[in-house]
Amino acid sequence: MATSYAFGFPRLGKKREYKKVIENYWKGQSSEKELRDALDRIQDDMLMTYARSVDRYPVGEMTFYDPMFDTALMIGLYRSENLQEYYDFCRGKNALEMTKWFNTNYHYLVPDLSGVSIDRLALNWNKPGEYLRNFKRGIPYLIGPFTFLKLSKGAQPDQFSDILETVGEIYRQLIDEFDEVHMDEPGFVMDLSREEIRGIQQCYRIIGTANCKINLFTYYDGVDFLKELFELPVDGIGLDFVHGNDNLKKLKSYGFPDDKLLIAGLVDGRNVWRTDIARSVEVLDDLSNHAKNLAVSNGAPLYHLPVTTENESLDPELMENLAFAEERLHELSLITQAHKGLPVEEWYSPTDYGTDESVTKRISALKEKDFVRTSTYRERKGLQEKWLNLPPFPTTTIGSFPQTSEVRKKRAAFKSRKISSEEYTSFIREKITELIRMQEEWGLDVLVHGEFERSDMVEFFAEKLAGIATTKNGWILSYGTRGYRPPIIYGDVSRPKPLTIEEIAYAQSLTEKPVKGMLTGPVTILAWSYVREDVPVQDVSFQIGLSLQDEIHDYESAGIRIVQVDEPAFREKAPIKKRDWDDYFDWAVRSFRLATNANPETQIHTHMCYSEFGEIIDKIAQLDFDVIFIEATRSKGNVIQSFERISFDRQIGLGVWDIHSPAVPEVKDMKEIIRRASRVLPKENLWINPDCGLKT
Repeated sequence: MATSYAFGFPRLGKKREYKKVIENYWKGQSSEKELRDALDRIQDDMLMTYARSVDRYPVGEMTFYDPMFDTALMIGLYRSENLQEYYDFCRGKNALEMTKWFNTNYHYLVPDLSGVSIDRLALNWNKPGEYLRNFKRGIPYLIGPFTFLKLSKGAQPDQFSDILETVGEIYRQLIDEFDEVHMDEPGFVMDLSREEIRGIQQCYRIIGTANCKINLFTYYDGVDFLKELFELPVDGIGLDFVHGNDNLKKLKSYGFPDDKLLIAGLVDGRNVWRTDIARSVEVLDDLSNHAKNLAVSNGAPLYHLPVTTENESLDPELMENLAFAEERLHELSLITQAHKGLPVEEWYSPTDYGTDESVTKRISALKEKDFVRTSTYRERKGLQEKWLNLPPFPTTTIGSFPQTSEVRKKRAAFKSRKISSEEYTSFIREKITELIRMQEEWGLDVLVHGEFERSDMVEFFAEKLAGIATTKNGWILSYGTRGYRPPIIYGDVSRPKPLTIEEIAYAQSLTEKPVKGMLTGPVTILAWSYVREDVPVQDVSFQIGLSLQDEIHDYESAGIRIVQVDEPAFREKAPIKKRDWDDYFDWAVRSFRLATNANPETQIHTHMCYSEFGEIIDKIAQLDFDVIFIEATRSKGNVIQSFERISFDRQIGLGVWDIHSPAVPEVKDMKEIIRRASRVLPKENLWINPDCGLKT
């Protein structure tokens, strides 16, 4: 009979304790010992939560900031003698680049192997050993060596295998003192070459000589080299049967080794809809015909989910369909009990609600012309220049400004009805007025209203759109200590009334300079939400796109002629396997073009950050925007190489200030980014701006 094995439980805490204790340390309000003790308490609570529902789980998933950076420290790629030095790599002047973790909205720090001698790599920190000694239970957690190297940068192709062998030897030393370890290798689901697969085999031959059982987990997609994976010298293999479309078919074809444990990912770690327990038991029963030893698990790390549905006040019918991280653990318990033939509670009873016939009719009536602007970029540029009359290197910001404690308190008071709508509107207008005046004093060319009324760039719109629910406590981590609450798209999406016109139009009334209308794009709203599964995802994206198109048309009626539609998730949402890209990018590009199908005089801006632009630059060009803003600080402007490969004729704003770091950049460094860009792109096409919004 199958046992249960869970991993990746959210480290954030039910009350976001993780964020609070680390940021208190940054502020100098607590000592290093107090921080360590607080993180240990959070970790202990995670382990007790595991133990209440499942048989097996890892220890050591806690981090001071980022597990990838922890791994870099463990193998000696970087050295930090104390937490001050640790955080300097995370958010200080020496901050590493940051990018998305596979196709999720979690970000990781990117280790850099450029110019690193292999001899320099050596076991430097036994992090899992520290946690196991502290907690006396659980299986030590590690990011696998291949995933670590694959997601790092700077290793030359002819060095990769040698570095992987060296790191494999370090891992062998690291795990030799343990009885059993948990090894995450999501990198195995990527598009890999035969040479990389041979490197994996050699690396694990080295690691496999350790006197230690290895439970190796893959997730987010299927593994193309499943036969070779089954032959690796490991004791347990975790496969994702939720998102790994081919895993089940291939496993049935190859069979599964009798001497290994198959850890079947049957509950969704990336979406919130309850698991069909009966269906999962059927899959488990089917797997038992092909695998002698079975465990049931989550198909992806649970940190992509909020901690628990407890204390949420959503519609009862919706609540009965939801499962967050704690509820996923409960589902694993239910599946194992039902697999043993024991009676279990009624859990899965999906309902059909949230349908809007007018929305579905509008989607079905779309024609090709709805996805194409009526004029070319060159024609639009001439029309826009006549009234914009901007100077060389025009300056702007990305949109948001700091959410001070005063702003947050006023918003909370308004939401709890402690102040009236009139009082709150008056306060927001005061903040907008103050910011417009400051931007004029600073000499910025295109202004923003500051987004003081917005809690989050997706949540704000979700609260105003029909068919989407928002939570009170459904926080998940995006990077470091930064969290957000993904909305839940449960029905057909529409715009009952204008979303942002009031604030944008008021800001424009205060100045002769142009003020940008600020919108979050359809793909990003989709990517940073939990999406319904009863209709095609592209239909949901088109529904959002039409809602934003209606908003832009209202902007135009109000005299707003610059609109920024942010799509930071455009690359992130792409499937891991490139063979699946064409279908995704087809509807993703069309969604953006549907949303921005505006008048020629309206200048469409977009913003993207912390993504690998090079491999999708041709897709970005298809979006048909007029101006794009991108992150460039942590890459020292090297991201511009991506735009060298195509005839990029649009305007571009390179971020010259890393807003995620408290370090102030020097003027010479900002200038160098622009000089780097001007060697490749026409100077008249360059804007100057920060990397991202100034909210943080």
